[in-house]
Amino acid sequence: MSTQFPKVSAAVAGALMLAAVLGACKSESPATLIEEAKRYEQKGDNKAAVIQLKNALNISPDNAEARAMLAKIALETGDPLSAEKEAQRALALNYPAEQIAPVLARALAYQGKYQDALDALGKLAPSADVLALRGSVYVGLGKGDEAEQAFTAATEKQPGHGDALVGLARWKASQQDWTTAGRLVEGALKAHPDHVGAWQLKGDLLRVQNKSAEALAAYRQILKIKPDHRTAHLEQAALNIAAGKYDIAQADINAARKTTPNSFLVAYHQALLDYSLGKLKDAQTNLLKVLQAAPDDKPSQLLAGAVALKLGQLGQAEDYLRKYVEWNPASGYARKMLVSTLLKSGRGRDALTVLAPALKEGKDPAVLHLAGEAAIVTKELGKAATYLNEAIRLAPEAAPPYRTLGMVKLGQGDRAGGLAALQKAVDLDPVSLEAGESLIGALADAGQYDKALATVTVLEKAQPANAAVQVMKGNIHLERKDRIKARAAFDQALAIEPAHLPAIAGLARLDQQEKKAAQARQRYVALLAKQPDNAAAMTALAQLEIAQGRRQEGVAWLEKAINADSGDVETALLLGQQYLALDMPQKAQTLLRRYRISHPGNVGVLDALGQAQLANKDGPAALESFNRMASAAPGAAMPQIRLAVAQLMMKNPTAAAASLSKAVTLEPDNIQAYVAKAELAASEKDFAQATAILRQVQKQFTASPIGHTLEGDMLLQQGNPKAALVPYERALAIDGSAANTIKLAKAMHDAGMAPEADRRVAAFLRTYPGEPVATMYFADGHMAARRYPEAAKLLEGLARSTPDNVVVLNNLAWVYQQMRDARALPTAEQALALNGENPDVLDTVGWLLVEQGKYDRAIALLRKAASAAPKQPQVRYHLGVGLYKSGDKAGARKVLQEALAQGSGFREAEQVKALLNQL
Repeated sequence: MSTQFPKVSAAVAGALMLAAVLGACKSESPATLIEEAKRYEQKGDNKAAVIQLKNALNISPDNAEARAMLAKIALETGDPLSAEKEAQRALALNYPAEQIAPVLARALAYQGKYQDALDALGKLAPSADVLALRGSVYVGLGKGDEAEQAFTAATEKQPGHGDALVGLARWKASQQDWTTAGRLVEGALKAHPDHVGAWQLKGDLLRVQNKSAEALAAYRQILKIKPDHRTAHLEQAALNIAAGKYDIAQADINAARKTTPNSFLVAYHQALLDYSLGKLKDAQTNLLKVLQAAPDDKPSQLLAGAVALKLGQLGQAEDYLRKYVEWNPASGYARKMLVSTLLKSGRGRDALTVLAPALKEGKDPAVLHLAGEAAIVTKELGKAATYLNEAIRLAPEAAPPYRTLGMVKLGQGDRAGGLAALQKAVDLDPVSLEAGESLIGALADAGQYDKALATVTVLEKAQPANAAVQVMKGNIHLERKDRIKARAAFDQALAIEPAHLPAIAGLARLDQQEKKAAQARQRYVALLAKQPDNAAAMTALAQLEIAQGRRQEGVAWLEKAINADSGDVETALLLGQQYLALDMPQKAQTLLRRYRISHPGNVGVLDALGQAQLANKDGPAALESFNRMASAAPGAAMPQIRLAVAQLMMKNPTAAAASLSKAVTLEPDNIQAYVAKAELAASEKDFAQATAILRQVQKQFTASPIGHTLEGDMLLQQGNPKAALVPYERALAIDGSAANTIKLAKAMHDAGMAPEADRRVAAFLRTYPGEPVATMYFADGHMAARRYPEAAKLLEGLARSTPDNVVVLNNLAWVYQQMRDARALPTAEQALALNGENPDVLDTVGWLLVEQGKYDRAIALLRKAASAAPKQPQVRYHLGVGLYKSGDKAGARKVLQEALAQGSGFREAEQVKALLNQL
């Protein structure tokens, strides 16, 4: 008859079992638990051993032996932080130093704390084991002589000492003495056939010789000796990653993780695999774990730099890579990556400094290519060409130097040479997107669209599923004004890659050309709905808003883009530019100072910051920025031109003249330098020198009208419009644009030749019907003569052809106002919607509202207009009238007095005086 037991619930059963376990623990002594831990450790069950050791410490927290065992297991399972902590506690509890100090030293060395590790070994008796460990620490410190002495002493004390032989071999290998390293390893294996460290180094040496199969065999030998050996699994993973066998590599990493789940080496190899698979954020997360455990781990610093560079986090990339290069100056790979980082930051001078040691040898074409790119950044195109030609001489079959040389030649004005070099790059590497895109862009700029399309066709055949190729095709069709084919290419790009931003931008440009601004905007909004952190899309949308006159909205999107990707220098520069356009120089300066700190040698940042400082009337600060800019780009004229502007602000025309002379010397073909020199001379009333400079410009730059245009402007400045006609005619002969036509016409007006002026503009309009600038010329004439219906007719036509033209809409609203036409305010409101910061538009809307008795809004708009245009007295007149009619007589008197203080030469001056008399 069976005995029946009452049933118990699972919860009650679990509680009873737990109570039994706890009861058993309480009944066992720390010594018993430690013995059990030792048995578990011998079986390879470190997890169970750790549990028993922690149980022992719960009973006796100051048990030194338990602490020492925990330290050893933590070190073995790849947790050097815990190992360090437990070893320190064991030492403090007087555990024998000769047993625990080596564990502490190894834990510290794993973390890169080599000096601390050396100190931990302290005054231990110099046994062979201690000497071998000391030698390994010296290797970490880069002290080769001391390392050799320690290893040699260890082998003298104990001939054939495995760790000493392997340590010495590893040092020799680090010095590229492969023969000695191999001999020492074989000696260690002969004396100790199961020495895991010797097999590991043998595998490492075979890897250096690109003998991957033999290296894998060495690592497999380790796993035969010790199946759960973490490092052997990880070395196999590294080899499989290099071979592109990612699934096998992941299995190796998982095996290592199983035995040592908290090992930073496991996290490092997982990061390496993530990086190889393009999972950059995952790689960065794993590297953060590594660097928290071992901040000075050099391979992790190198990989972290590579990951940050790919993510565009240039400041982080530079920090990691500099640390690695300082530790290992012989690493060409790390040095090249650091240079690439600096070049992406626009810091060519710093890049050349980093390259200097490698350039001394002059044998590495990749180094010479990077030097060429750095010289481009510093605007030293001649030096760049020298580096690149030498790179080509050393590696004539490499495409990248030809591509870069092509860009240099184009920059030097050698179009034929540039196209030839770019074609050579494409011939050498027909499927290279970078080479193809450069050639296609250069051919399109030269108007050679058929050749550009032929190059795209080659790329398209090689890469039919590449959205970027379709975008190239679309851009060429856009240049040819073939919108149908352009749209088809951009649509095809999106069919390949639905979120491809360049394709979306291409379609948005087409929308803008077809006056469909809302549709263009919606494209970016839809992308951001799917990818809310896409900083590049925010920047593109911002540029669209700015182009549509919605500058405030554009700035808001740029600010969001900067928050999403603070490392994007180009977006920061664009935002700074918009702050200046909105007359917010302090905001621009604050922003750009931040970027000067993170990108100290970036030419663009220094230029933009200097201009913001000029806008803030801070001459000394601008001078400092432009001097830094000149240092960062010593071969460029522009920093000298900027310096001249700052020097003029500092009332130093002599220094400004010297800077401009230097600009001309640096870039004899830079027309801006000559123009700045001429303008400086004219501002100093040295018209003879200014004329001489402009004559040189006219002779040297025969295809440019600017020398003639400026001569005409200077003659007008001297009150001689009749003499100005000759240079203006010459400018028009070179460039028959509307701008040059209007300059000539206005000079004719001033010279008493109004009918001839109108005839010339009318002739231009017969050739280019409806051209906005020329049409506006006649509209302005009708407005000045108070022929408002005629002006309205022309402006209405312009408003139809250019519906987003703020000036046209504002002038049309003003004309309607004079005609007492009810369309005045709606038209002005339309202009205000396009650009709510334009002081002329604000003035027009405000004045119309005053006339309609809507004083609150009128005064707010007119105050804003007066602030934006402080030197326009008519705006203050309108504000004064608004204040007067609203009942604020004191405010009106103050504003009207400010208007008169600017002089009585404006049209409403008498009305201002009359109103002041009433007040």
